[in-house]
Amino acid sequence: MSERLDTIQTRTFARSSKATAASFGPETRLTAEELCSYLDRRVFAVVGTARPDGRPHAAMTSYVRRDDVFWLPCVAGSVRARNIRAQPWTSLVVAEGDRGEHIVVSIEGNGEIVETDDVPDDVRGEAPGDWIDAWIRVRAERVLSYGAKDAVR
Repeated sequence: MSERLDTIQTRTFARSSKATAASFGPETRLTAEELCSYLDRRVFAVVGTARPDGRPHAAMTSYVRRDDVFWLPCVAGSVRARNIRAQPWTSLVVAEGDRGEHIVVSIEGNGEIVETDDVPDDVRGEAPGDWIDAWIRVRAERVLSYGAKDAVR
């Protein structure tokens, strides 16, 4: 379990706007155990970055979580990698289900490009592929979660 991830979530909700607090009420938030279990059973997220001219860019990516750090495999010259070099703020959304059975976790933090040799072996082993020549490391700074009433947590 990640106590840091839960601490970040608690801090995020404490600083959230009234609108966010109303949308993500305390009864719908994932507990620390649920949050980690959910993120660890998922493999893909939508990652959002900003192009140098400010336009948004979103794409699916796989991820590997280690505590409050998310590792995203990528190609060094990809749009995502270039965006992070220009503007590091990154968001990830991990979601499943529909209507009254959905779960969503939103993570935000600064992304940085890490050379493959500097990525922990256990992380690289979870996302094998000869196409991966760089990684994006995102340390969570904000976390919001929502689990609908009938969601399987």
